[in-house]
Amino acid sequence: MTQRLPVTRRWTLGMAAGAAAAVSSAPARAQAALEPRLVIITSFSRDVTTPFVQAFEQRHPGTKVEVQNRSTTAAVAFVRETRSSPPDLFWASAPDAFEVMKQGNLLARPQIDTAGIPATIGAQPTHDAEGHYFGFAVSGYGMMYNTRYLRANRLPVPKEWADLKNPVYQGHVGISSPSRSGTTHLTIETILQGEGWEPGWAQLLEIAGNFAQVSDRSFGVPDAVNSGQYGIGIVIDFFGFSAKASGFPVEFVYPTVTTLVPANIAMIENSKSPNAARAFIQFLLSPAGQEVLLDPKVMRLPVRPETYAKAPAGFPNPFKDQSLGARVTFDNGVSEARYELLNSLFDRLITFRLRELTEAWKAVHAAEAALAKSNNAQGRELLAQARARLTRVPVTEAQAADPAIAGAFQPTRPDRPAGPRQAQLEEEWDRAAVAAYAEAKQLAERAQRAG
Repeated sequence: MTQRLPVTRRWTLGMAAGAAAAVSSAPARAQAALEPRLVIITSFSRDVTTPFVQAFEQRHPGTKVEVQNRSTTAAVAFVRETRSSPPDLFWASAPDAFEVMKQGNLLARPQIDTAGIPATIGAQPTHDAEGHYFGFAVSGYGMMYNTRYLRANRLPVPKEWADLKNPVYQGHVGISSPSRSGTTHLTIETILQGEGWEPGWAQLLEIAGNFAQVSDRSFGVPDAVNSGQYGIGIVIDFFGFSAKASGFPVEFVYPTVTTLVPANIAMIENSKSPNAARAFIQFLLSPAGQEVLLDPKVMRLPVRPETYAKAPAGFPNPFKDQSLGARVTFDNGVSEARYELLNSLFDRLITFRLRELTEAWKAVHAAEAALAKSNNAQGRELLAQARARLTRVPVTEAQAADPAIAGAFQPTRPDRPAGPRQAQLEEEWDRAAVAAYAEAKQLAERAQRAG
C-alpha cells in the first residue's frame, strides 16, 4: 500500500481540495486524437529526456513535446502556481513530491495499462496504488569509480560504504551536498535508515574524512570521476552506468545498504492535452519505451522484466538479483519529516567544515599508524577520545523527528533567510563542529606523540 506523507514545509501546497476534472479520469481511448502540444515539467536532464521525446514524436508526428527543466522543488511550486493552466506532465525521481502533489489534488487519475509490470520492485511499490503516478524506472545508490585512477593510485575497489572509511582513500572520494542534490539526499537517508541514525552518522562522518570535495551539483561528482579528478564518487546508479556506456573507464557498485526507488511520471490535473499526456505515459511503460532506458545516455533500470534481455552484459537486474535493494525498506514518511533538518545538519557537520574535518581525520590516521608500532595505553585512550568527538552527531533521532525541531527548518533562499529557531540551531551545530574537530585533532596529535 502506498504510504501517505504529511504535507510539510518543503512541498507546502496551500490550496483547497478541488474536484477532479472529468477529462482526467475518463477512460483513454485508442482512437482519441492526440493534441498538437504536450508540455512536460521535469527535473531530469536533457540527456535523459531527449531520447524519449524523439522516440515519442516519431510515433506521433502530429504532437510536439515541450520540455521545461526545473528542480523538483521549483517544479512543484510552478505546478501549484499555475494550477488553472498547468503543464501536462510531471516527470521526476523524488517519490515524496508525487505523494504530496497527490494529496494537494494536483494529479489526475488517467487510466493507464500497466499489464506486465510487477507491483513491486525491490522493497518499493512500482506505481501509486490509486493510479495518480506511475514508476517507469528504478534507481539505486552506491559508488562509481574510475578503474584507471584506482590502478594508478593502487587503491582497492570499494564494495561497501564502510570500505570508504579506510585511510587509503583519503582525498580520493567525492560527493554532492544533499541540500543541492535530491539524489544525494536519498543516498544519505538510505544509509541512515539502513544503519540507524547514530551509527549511520558515525559512518558518514568517518567517510567524509576522506572526501576530496563536496560538490554543489549532482553532475559535478560523475564528471570529476570520469575525468580522474578523484577516483570514487557517491552517486545514483545511472550516473555510473551511463558514463561506462559512453566509454569512460568507470564501474559502479551497489553496497549492501542501498534501496531501489521508482522514478515516476504523472498527469497534472487540468491538463490541456490529456490524450497526449496519457499516450506519453503509456509509451514510457510500453516495451518500446522501456528499451529507451537502455540508451547510453539514460541507462536506468527498467520496470519491465523482459527488457533486461536486451540490456548490455553486466547490467544489473533486480528481478533476478532479489538481494538488490532488499536490505532497506525506505520510509518516505521518515525522510520527508526530517528532510530539511538532515540537509542542514550535513552541511554544518561536513560541507561547510570539510577542511577542519579532513585535517582532524588525517591526524587520527597518523596517530593510528604510530600506535600500531607500540602498545601505549595512554595514546590509545587519547585516540579513542578523538574518534568519539569526530563521530558524534549533535542531534538525536527523536529530535530529528520532533516537529518542534524539524518543523523549524525550511529551504533558505536569498529572499527567504532561515527563521530564528533554524538559525539558532544551525549556529549551535556549527560551533559544536568547530570545537569537536579542533579538539579531536589535538587529541590525535597527543596520541601520536605518545606512540
